Amino acid sequence: MTNKYDVDLSEAQWFKSIRSSGGKDCVEVAFLVDSFVGMRDSKNPAGPALVFTSDQWDAFTAAVSDGKFSQS
Repeated sequence: MTNKYDVDLSEAQWFKSIRSSGGKDCVEVAFLVDSFVGMRDSKNPAGPALVFTSDQWDAFTAAVSDGKFSQS
């Protein structure tokens, strides 16, 4: 299994949510080798990306769905 710190992002197929407005102020996601998930800022595609294990990604997306990061 690949170490998440050694994942090659050069061939990643990045995508935005279908709910995205199409602008450059979105988060992009890529499903990577060995079940890793990449996330980056669409304003800076050459910049850094976060890499999650599948369990970390599931926990993160569940927290977002549950409103854990809302500013209300």
